[in-house]
Amino acid sequence: MHPTYPHLFQPLDLGFTTLKNRAIMGSMHTGLEEHKDDLKALAAYFAERARGGIGLMVTGGIAPNRQGWLAPFGAKLSARSEVARHRNVTSAVHAEDSKICMQILHAGRYGMHPMLVAPSPVRAHISPFRPWEMSGRLVKATINDFGTCAALAREAGYDGVEIMGSEGYLINQFIAPRTNKRTDDWGGSFENRIRFPLEIMRRVREKAGKDFIVIFRVSMLDLVEDGSSWEEVEQLALALEAAGASILNTGIGWHEARIPTIATMVPRGAYAWVTQRLMGKIHIPLITTNRINTPEKAEEILRDGFADMVSMARPLLADPHFMRKAQENRGNEINTCIACNQACLDHIFKRKDATCLVNPRACKENDPEAKPVVRENGPAKIAVVGAGPAGLSASTELAALGHEVHLFEAADQIGGQFNMAKRIPGKAEFQETLRYFGKMIEKNGVHLHLNTRVNADFLISQNFNEVVIATGVSPRTPLIEGIEHPKVVSYLDVLLNNRPVGKKVAVIGAGGIGFDVSIFLTDDSVPGETDKQLIEDYREEWGIDPNYQNRGGLMPPVKEHVPRELWLLQRSKGKVGDRLGKTTGWAHRLTLKNRGVRMWSEVHYEKIDDAGLHITVKGQPQVLDVDTIVVCAGQNSMRDLYEPLQAAGIPVHLIGGAKEAGELDAKRAIEEGWKLAMVAGVLARN
Repeated sequence: MHPTYPHLFQPLDLGFTTLKNRAIMGSMHTGLEEHKDDLKALAAYFAERARGGIGLMVTGGIAPNRQGWLAPFGAKLSARSEVARHRNVTSAVHAEDSKICMQILHAGRYGMHPMLVAPSPVRAHISPFRPWEMSGRLVKATINDFGTCAALAREAGYDGVEIMGSEGYLINQFIAPRTNKRTDDWGGSFENRIRFPLEIMRRVREKAGKDFIVIFRVSMLDLVEDGSSWEEVEQLALALEAAGASILNTGIGWHEARIPTIATMVPRGAYAWVTQRLMGKIHIPLITTNRINTPEKAEEILRDGFADMVSMARPLLADPHFMRKAQENRGNEINTCIACNQACLDHIFKRKDATCLVNPRACKENDPEAKPVVRENGPAKIAVVGAGPAGLSASTELAALGHEVHLFEAADQIGGQFNMAKRIPGKAEFQETLRYFGKMIEKNGVHLHLNTRVNADFLISQNFNEVVIATGVSPRTPLIEGIEHPKVVSYLDVLLNNRPVGKKVAVIGAGGIGFDVSIFLTDDSVPGETDKQLIEDYREEWGIDPNYQNRGGLMPPVKEHVPRELWLLQRSKGKVGDRLGKTTGWAHRLTLKNRGVRMWSEVHYEKIDDAGLHITVKGQPQVLDVDTIVVCAGQNSMRDLYEPLQAAGIPVHLIGGAKEAGELDAKRAIEEGWKLAMVAGVLARN
């Protein structure tokens, strides 16, 4: 029994096989599934996580036929000719003493191609195509395709499959009255609507055998109108158990649901209560999921009887050795997932390979750029100026490779503008990244110099082989008449310096910082709330019914008190906040809309005086009688050290905001710091 996490590291006996712990790396599409390299990159990706101690992993969605593709020429397993490439994945995982299941996913009406099919011809607003209604013959053929896919997965060496029956994909579309309008044997009554998933479950068990893990991912909380009722969820779960499922996994929310379910604003473990409702009702293990990103939270959920297993997908993207570190009581070395979605889900929606903001190595395990260059003439003495995300990344990676690294920071703490971000309601996870970097500074032997502002002469005098400038950005001041008026403050004044802000506020600039400031100023939560209180606040704000009295688990949101009247303004045309992340931007916009924030585009700023902010909006002049004007109008790079160091002949490198100003981009900053370290072996000249 593990002394700290006894429930997390308790083995799970499935009868024909045993899982070595209670954690599963849940399914997450990475883009590696579509690589034309015989899945060698995917194999390296999973092997790294297997080495990290996870007991069971599930691949991204693999279609059982072409109609089930997520996108044209997407990942598919429907023919024996496709088996060999999958053996690269399973062999790599088994060599590291772990197990892996392949997820069988039929996109249904969520497919992004013209061949998509569904139980009824109801178009999803997230797809440009209207689906073809499946004939009874095609329904039966698709059931057979699921069975064939499972049999091929077994032949490829997988330990099992997960049948994707949630998140609004095809099986879920049959189950819910929202999308199943059929009047034949596959629609109408609940018994008819669940016939499709049950027939699939039986066929998969028949084709794959009894000694094969079959996870069924059930949509336990649809979060859409005309979704399933709780009574139907429970009835389906019992029927799936009887049909031969080994494990039931919890699916939360359809992709079209207008409730954030995995973003940073979602409290940790916010959906474990859904799984708990089924505990004791069935006799096979239950997995709970969503926003479980620390071993402490995982242990708490298991200890308190919310589930038999916990699913963590993105936390294993952020730190592939999550479980091993926890097992060795090195939890403070875990690189925690902050649920930003910027490099994982946002990349996938742009048809790019996933990676991770806090771990740029993710999904590049097989790439040459992920392997550090060995420097022929030994370690270098390197100065890194600036302890924001870019400087922290570069300094800790360089020190881990054996270089003598000195990190200089003018402030009294590391983090740069992360210290601003962590104050935004719903972004407290940024503190975890700073905790991790602080530990890596200590572990890797970085010489940290806080409260130390350095100049070129000092750096030249210390005989550094290399200097890395990661000094970040400073707020840009727009050219507006009256910009020096006492009403005007910068976003740094608000988020870092605690400047008082009035009851009526205009925010100039609607990029990521403008939205963060607006959310900060309209939030009425109390600092230091417990996890339970945070979850209750979240449910009320987004209209999630913990009593499950309505279909889909929805209830009217509770209108919160908003402490300020606020205008969020942008110069450009188009939707305000249109350049925010695809998978989270809509939630930020909806948050501000629900708080009564007026979001205006095509705004020209005329002047600022005692009367307020004079603007012209789409050709119409008006004055906003506001107490405070917060400027969030971009940044300028701070790179004063670059030219004198270069003139002195010292190799000098710009990364992060110092290299390129714009929206604060932690993803690019951390990646640039890492990439610099990977080529450090050939950088130094002395």
